[in-house]
Amino acid sequence: MTGSRRTSTPEPGAQARDVHYTISQLAAEFALTTRAIRFYEDEGLLAPKRSGQSRIYGERERTRVKLILRGKRLGLALAEIREILDLYDSREGDRRQLARFIEALDHRRRQLEVQRGDIDALLDEIGAIERDCRRRLKEAGPARPAAPRGRVAAAPVRGSDG
Repeated sequence: MTGSRRTSTPEPGAQARDVHYTISQLAAEFALTTRAIRFYEDEGLLAPKRSGQSRIYGERERTRVKLILRGKRLGLALAEIREILDLYDSREGDRRQLARFIEALDHRRRQLEVQRGDIDALLDEIGAIERDCRRRLKEAGPARPAAPRGRVAAAPVRGSDG
């Protein structure tokens, strides 16, 4: 199959257009490996339908992969992502999900602000060390020419006094 989507005959009561993806199609669309998709399934983040041994992913799983990747880009832990995704399945999904997502974002923001403080302190320390090294280098004066590599200075020749 060359297209990224294939449609199947809708079941009674289903939408007129029921789009399905194979694991390879879903992986290719999001530049993931099939192993990564299976990992997300093992972690309970995805629950594809099955036809024999084949996994069949619908729009729900496609949306969940998109949200998983967004959560990862934001630095959320898989447990946080799972909790947010699970809210989709509840009756109060949107409201609770948005509130939980805001909590997760606030938590991540605080983590990043701490990291930024640590990085700023580290950059200040590096700057101080660099300034000290440059000062010491300047105080040492011009560099003396080094002996060519591979040559050993000859020892003075002594007379044969005995």
